[in-house]
Amino acid sequence: MILEALIAVAFVSALVVLLAPNEWAGKLAFALSLLPFAGSLYLWSEFDGSGNALTGGDIAFQTQVEWLEVGGRSVSWFVGLDGISLPLVVLTTFLVPLAIVSAWTPIDSRQSQFYGLMLFMEANLLGVFTALDFFLWFIFWEAVLVPMYFLIGIWGGPRRKYAAIKFFVYTNAASLLMFIGFMSLVFALGDSVGSFALPEITQAIAAGDLSTWFGISPERMALVAFLAMFLGFAVKVPIVPVHTWLPDAHVEAPTPVSVLLAGVLLKMGTYALLRFNFTMLPEQASALAVPIAAIAVISVIYGAMLALAQKDLKRIVAYSSVSSMGYVILGLVVFTEYGVGGATFQMVAHGLISGLMFMAVGVVYNATHTRMVGDMAGMADRMPITVGILVAGAFGYMGLPLMAGFAGEFFIFVGSFAAPALPYAPVFTALAMFGIVIVAGYLLSAMQSTLFGPFHLETDYEVGPAPFHDVAPLAVLLVAIIVLGVAPDIFFEMIRDAALPVVEGVTVDG
Repeated sequence: MILEALIAVAFVSALVVLLAPNEWAGKLAFALSLLPFAGSLYLWSEFDGSGNALTGGDIAFQTQVEWLEVGGRSVSWFVGLDGISLPLVVLTTFLVPLAIVSAWTPIDSRQSQFYGLMLFMEANLLGVFTALDFFLWFIFWEAVLVPMYFLIGIWGGPRRKYAAIKFFVYTNAASLLMFIGFMSLVFALGDSVGSFALPEITQAIAAGDLSTWFGISPERMALVAFLAMFLGFAVKVPIVPVHTWLPDAHVEAPTPVSVLLAGVLLKMGTYALLRFNFTMLPEQASALAVPIAAIAVISVIYGAMLALAQKDLKRIVAYSSVSSMGYVILGLVVFTEYGVGGATFQMVAHGLISGLMFMAVGVVYNATHTRMVGDMAGMADRMPITVGILVAGAFGYMGLPLMAGFAGEFFIFVGSFAAPALPYAPVFTALAMFGIVIVAGYLLSAMQSTLFGPFHLETDYEVGPAPFHDVAPLAVLLVAIIVLGVAPDIFFEMIRDAALPVVEGVTVDG
């Protein structure tokens, strides 16, 4: 029961830190957060799963214990890992300790509560990526909203209450829509399934067990369920046009919260899309390939154009996330080995790069107390190490070879350019690739204005090299980005193995 121990350690750590004195909370939270990270490395070293957990693959570290019965169907404590979920578990446990260290400088009030909520969020994120029973998964999914709401609403910026409420309302309403879509599938399956286990439901749908329900044909039921779940998960990703909560949440959230929001929470949406929409209902996804690909490309271009128009460094990085998630959606909808595998790899790569960018912007803000492009210049002279890492992270966002972002985008472009399941695939791919040009434009412009040239600062603060505990997490993230870019097979082989059954579930006409 290794996964149970991993999740339990995170929950217990959250409780311990919550009860600890404020002056100890930050250091204690960091020490305890290393335990789940060590556990995830052990899972990685001992991983022996194969295939996809939902399509009959060999699930690693599986535990299934019946919990209760609802409507004649059993609800179980059912957890396990495959090549898609394990990299996201490692990403989560890797980012949390770094985010905690990045909070040591800016968080100076109610520290025990702040760090306790961070660890509580980590525990629920681990549950989202390991749960294989829908009700268990949904409990973890909804529980993630609670600490994020308080972390933004209490420790955020001047408009923190507005941003926290907007985040909660958007994502909670989306969860309701997704829940209705999924439950309609379960009811349409009737007696062919006796539980809420995701593998059982997925395989029953693939076997053609959907039946007419309230006069709705199986084909239409599957399509309606797909659309409801897609819209629900699209808010969490987020993709255009349901992205408007994200910039407000990022701008008002403290730096370490932005790191986890961009690095892990957004991946909940793309992970759920892959699991529920593209694995459970591949034929419906293939039938809607053109509009989904269009939405993906619009998200890439529109998100990049919005970033180009911003003057707040945090907003620039926030809109960059909207653009990057568009690449993930494009990779998923093409239903090729490199497309789906590259999309999953890009989730991990973007988690690292976006975490680095938000963290570096936070370090600059700690020193200058401004994030506005016009308020500062020449920061490279005063903070050379921080600026050097920030520039390296920006080049990672632009897809510099031998960095994780390049590997993820390259896999997606290879998989999507000649995808048989997507009409006009070369056109969609070319349009998406143009987004990289816009990314280079706004990132280079922002860096030139703020980091180089004669020193200038509108605020009355002395700027010097950042403390070691601010710079160290940046360096660790940069090393991870380079390592994953140089050796992508660290994760990509297991990801591709789990992605193949998804690809094989689609029949391409002609």
